[in-house]
Amino acid sequence: MGKFVHLHIHSEFSLLDGANRIKDLPVRAKELGMDAMALTDHGVMYGAIDFYKACKKEGVKPIIGCEVYIAPRSRLNKEPGIDNKYNHLILLAKNNEGYKNLSKLVSIGFTEGYYYKPRIDLEVLEKYHEGLICLSACAAGAVPQALISGEEKKAEEIAEWYRSVFGDDYYLEIQNNGYKDQVLINQKLIALSRKLNIPLVATNDAHYLKKEDKNFHEVLLCIQTGKRMSDPDRMSFEEGELYIKSPEEMAEYFKAFPEAIENTVKIAEKCNVEFEFGHTILPNYDVPEEFETHYDYFKKLCDDGIKNRYGENPSQEILDRAEYEISIIKKMGYVDYFLIVWDFIHYAKTHNIPVGPGRGSGAGSIIAYAIEITDIDPIKYGLLFERFLNPERISMPDFDVDFCYEHRQDVIDYVSKKYGHDHVSQIITFGTMAAKMVIRDVARVLDVPYSEADSLAKMIPNELHITIKKALEQNKELRDRYENEETVKKVLDIAMGLEGMPRQASTHACRNSYNKRASRYLCTIICT
Repeated sequence: MGKFVHLHIHSEFSLLDGANRIKDLPVRAKELGMDAMALTDHGVMYGAIDFYKACKKEGVKPIIGCEVYIAPRSRLNKEPGIDNKYNHLILLAKNNEGYKNLSKLVSIGFTEGYYYKPRIDLEVLEKYHEGLICLSACAAGAVPQALISGEEKKAEEIAEWYRSVFGDDYYLEIQNNGYKDQVLINQKLIALSRKLNIPLVATNDAHYLKKEDKNFHEVLLCIQTGKRMSDPDRMSFEEGELYIKSPEEMAEYFKAFPEAIENTVKIAEKCNVEFEFGHTILPNYDVPEEFETHYDYFKKLCDDGIKNRYGENPSQEILDRAEYEISIIKKMGYVDYFLIVWDFIHYAKTHNIPVGPGRGSGAGSIIAYAIEITDIDPIKYGLLFERFLNPERISMPDFDVDFCYEHRQDVIDYVSKKYGHDHVSQIITFGTMAAKMVIRDVARVLDVPYSEADSLAKMIPNELHITIKKALEQNKELRDRYENEETVKKVLDIAMGLEGMPRQASTHACRNSYNKRASRYLCTIICT
C-alpha cells in the first residue's frame, strides 16, 4: 500500500457538485503513485459499481463509501426550519457486510428519511454500523460544527458517541482544502483527538481532478444553483483547493501530524470489499404444490402452450425448437425468470390490462410465444432465439413488455405485493448534459447573451450521440468561431469539460411517449 490514500472524494454522481468523472479517478491515482482510493458521493452510491470496475481495471484498490446526511433529530421528523438542517458523515465499507449495511443505510435515507436530502439518523446508524469505518467529515460534520460554535463539550459528547459505536474504526477528519476556516477547525480537532485519544485521518474533500479544473467545478455549482459566475452571493468553493492532491502535497501540509497520513493507509488496508459479477440470483417463484420442481411446472406450461399455439400435433421443427430453447433456459438457470415474467403478464391479461405483443430480441423465443409472454410467432417470421439467449451471453436477457399506461401501476403493485415492496425497485435514469444543453447552461452562467448561446447551440448537428468535439470537426462555421472568438472558445472549452456529466436522477420512463395513448413497458427489478 502506498504512502497516502484519498478517502473523501466526490464524483460526477454527487450531482452538479462533483466534477470528477469516475473513469478518470483511478487513472489519476496511478499517475500520482497511489494504489487505493475511496468514493464518497453525497448521500448516494450511484457510482459504486462503475468505480469498482474502473479501479480494478487500473490496478487501484477501490474503497466504497458515502458521505451521508445525518438528521438533526429522527430521520422521521420533517418539520420546516428544523429538520432541513443536517450534518455530514463519511462511511467506508470494510468488507461485504459493511457494503450491505452501507447500501441499507443509503436506501433508508431515501425511503424513510428523505427531506430535502436523503437523511439517516443515529438510530439506524447504530443498527447497521457493522463492517463500517466512520470519519467525522468536512466542516459540515456534527463534531466540526460544534467546535465552530464554541461548544467543545457538545463536540466531545458527539465524538464519544461515535467512538462507542464504531470503536477503533472512528476517526477525526482533518483536511487540507485551502480554506482559512479549516485551519482553525483542524486545530480544534487535533486538540480533541489528543484529549479523547481518537485517531486523526487526513483528507482533501476532492470535488475535481486537477488544480486547473477548479473553474469547471465553479460553473457546475452555478448550474446547480441557477446562479451566474458574476453573482456576488453565488455558492462557491473558489477559495478552496478541492482537487486530487498528490501524496507529497498532503504529507507536506500535515508533516507535523504524520499519523494522520499513515492512518489513510491503515484504513485502506482494512477495506476489502469484493464484488462478484456474472452470477445472477433470482427470487423464488412459488409453483403449485403438485409440481415437484420449478422446472416441472415450467415444462408443463411450455408443453400446454405449444399445443395451444400450434395445435395438438405440432410439427417436428416446432417441437425441436421448443426442446432446444427449454434446454438452454434450464442450463442457464433462467427457469424462474421465465416464470416470473409469465406470471405478471398473465396477471395483466386476466385483469383486462392491455399488453403489447412484445418487442426486441425476446420475440425470437418460441417458448415466450408459447406461454404468451409474447404474441409474435418466431417460426413464421424467422426470428432467432440466440439473439435473446445463448450460453455465451453473460448479461441477463430482458423482455420488453408494453402495458397500457392507465394500468401500468397495477402491474407494478401486483409484483410488489407478491415479492415484497422491499424486493422491488424501478430503474433509475440519469439525465446528462448533452452538447446543446451544456452549451446553453455554460453560456448562461458566463453571462453570454441568450441569442448568442442559442446560435452556438444550433450549430451542433441534430445527430444521435453528437459531441461538441465532433461538431467542431463537422461544422466549419462553428470551428472558425471557436478558433477566432475568445468568448466562444471559453464557452465551448468549459462545455466540453462538463459534457456528458449527469444532471439529474429520475425514475426510468422506460420509453418516451409523445402522447398519453402511447404505452410504456414495465421497467422493474425484482430482487432477493
